[in-house]
Amino acid sequence: MKESRKEELSPLSSLDVWEDDVLKRYPEPGVPEKKKEEFRNYDSPENDSVREFYRLNHKYQTYGNVLAKKANFLQFDKKEMPWWAAMEYLNTLIDDSDPDTSLDQLQHLLQTAEAIRADGHPDWFVLTGFIHDLGKVLCLFGEPQWNVVGDSFPVGCKFSDKIVYPDFFSDNPDSTDERYNTKYGVYTHQCGLDNIHMSWGHDEYLYHITKDHLPEEALYMIRYHSFYSQHREHAYDHLLNAHDHEMFKWVDKFNPYDLYSKSPKPPVVSELKPYYEDLIAKYLPATVKL
Repeated sequence: MKESRKEELSPLSSLDVWEDDVLKRYPEPGVPEKKKEEFRNYDSPENDSVREFYRLNHKYQTYGNVLAKKANFLQFDKKEMPWWAAMEYLNTLIDDSDPDTSLDQLQHLLQTAEAIRADGHPDWFVLTGFIHDLGKVLCLFGEPQWNVVGDSFPVGCKFSDKIVYPDFFSDNPDSTDERYNTKYGVYTHQCGLDNIHMSWGHDEYLYHITKDHLPEEALYMIRYHSFYSQHREHAYDHLLNAHDHEMFKWVDKFNPYDLYSKSPKPPVVSELKPYYEDLIAKYLPATVKL
């Protein structure tokens, strides 16, 4: 790699910059979309960092990278702690250099979960909202940002032009590998997402942590909430099976809470903690192995 190590690890000032970019692409219904020329303001330092993030993401998210990360992190041998302590551990990701956020990761997740609870959804749905970004602790284990956040997508087959900044895939070696650069690649027609390797990141990591404990609907929300090229663009219908399409209704239900529930008013963590600790105890083991 020719880029400096620090710049490759953290091209974004904080992980929230990626989430802000997603909001620009998929604004809340009723909020006018930015004009194309405004969105692609390449003189903006923020847009420059987002472009650099996706350049690295699209260059290095290969089939081989995904298999290597699974072999490493799915051993779950990095840390073990109570779930609430793990959520607090996530807070060490706060970046003081980001002037646009005054809330920590835990507060943002509580806002998402409380919005879900206020709408009367099942308690497992509320819990999913609370923990869905816990996989971002990968950054604390030294993983570069492009291996933690970003739009997720299948690897092992042709990269869709519906993925953000698709031109950057030209630097990905899988794009010229005949095993991986066709429509189906190593997969078959409507083989189902259970048989697909997704790009590595916080979604895939947390799915594997929780897959034996939460309802299947919750697992789809966790695993595919960043798979925008499918649940917004339907770019991979040829790989999904009928069951995937049925389950994606839950991803669609979850997505607005993930994107649009943030507000500047912080939740009172001490008041909410007992409820969420009880919810964790109902569905999850006492400790989480990371």
